[in-house]
Amino acid sequence: MRLRNVLVALAAATGLAAASLSISLAAVPPPQQGTLTKLNITGTYVSGISSGGYMANQLHVAYSGLFQGAGIFSAGPYDCAQNNVNTALLACMDTFQARKTPAQLEQLTRDRAAAGAVDAPQNLSGDPVWLFHGTADDTVDAAVNNDLATYYRDFGSRVVYNSTTAAGHAWISPIGPNACGSTASPYINKCSADVVGQMLGHLFGSVNAAASTLTGKLVQFDQNTYAPGGSASAITLGREGFAYVPKACETGPCKLVVALHGCQQTYGQIGNALLDKAYLNEYADTNGMVVLYPQATTSSANPRGCWDWWGYQSAQYAQKSGPQMTAVVNMVKALSNGGPAPTTTTTTTTTTTAPPSGCVTASNYAHTVAGRAYANLGQTYALGSNQALGLWNTYTTSTLRQTSTNYWVRC
Repeated sequence: MRLRNVLVALAAATGLAAASLSISLAAVPPPQQGTLTKLNITGTYVSGISSGGYMANQLHVAYSGLFQGAGIFSAGPYDCAQNNVNTALLACMDTFQARKTPAQLEQLTRDRAAAGAVDAPQNLSGDPVWLFHGTADDTVDAAVNNDLATYYRDFGSRVVYNSTTAAGHAWISPIGPNACGSTASPYINKCSADVVGQMLGHLFGSVNAAASTLTGKLVQFDQNTYAPGGSASAITLGREGFAYVPKACETGPCKLVVALHGCQQTYGQIGNALLDKAYLNEYADTNGMVVLYPQATTSSANPRGCWDWWGYQSAQYAQKSGPQMTAVVNMVKALSNGGPAPTTTTTTTTTTTAPPSGCVTASNYAHTVAGRAYANLGQTYALGSNQALGLWNTYTTSTLRQTSTNYWVRC
């Protein structure tokens, strides 16, 4: 990647991928307000792209006793950035600066484990790890992604590494809106290979064909409940998070996959594009798999909505005590064993609310954040009635009223 592109390097997304088969579109259902409730989870895995790929690795390493495998797309090895944004940009995305070698980072991991800051790295031995880097991706240098493969192999993980797909820096999906080699919003590209199926097949051993029609539900939950101190915004997380729950998983055993977006891919930036087009829900319905979609957010220190993999939010970002790490693990525990208990801190939306019989006027973005509407491909729709509200942004306003639980109509 050229030096002039360095400042856009933190723009995120990268690739899982998808099929050359005939694909039927299976639109994600409108979100339903709810909470994360205990399910019969039999195995927990983490995936992520770009900044989400770095965060996925941090979670897998720090909580290797909890996560049983990882699918990581266009990211480097554990704590490559060393709590320094310049190192992140110039050594762990580009390679203009020297970076820690895999062997040095492996020793750092052992030292932190000895101090109790992360789980024992011996847990990584035998874990399935699926890595991806597109040949047209010049946002994260291939050499950095190669270091991640070395890091995992040295700890004995079962690594499969796809580095031959001609993909740009994007999530790769058979229903993606962008061309395979593109690096542009919403960072979801259509390529010829079903990389999502390849990834899940490696993590699980095998997978059934993806569904063409979704039958599960998309739960929109309050991330304040799971953030340390009860404030998601204080640790640069969005108010809303999402979980796709197939019908079979409401009563039967299922696996859990945490899917972490990249920079510029948050719900507040691209709406439900990633939730709808990632091609994870389609596999979830046919493979007994819940998909958890936590959400970071933007801030003055993090204008692109990245996950913290260089220390913008906390110097402990890559350790078990890292606030964002703790929040995601709290979400996982809520799904797998019913914890944690909801925080006693009550946090409400900053937009104006009204009683069910009243009308609420707000921007279409504010309506989606408050759970009165949802976004799909840049357009906004009232929750429940699905009435069209126009462009999804902070400038277009709509007036809605609630007629029943989770059902809003235009006034």
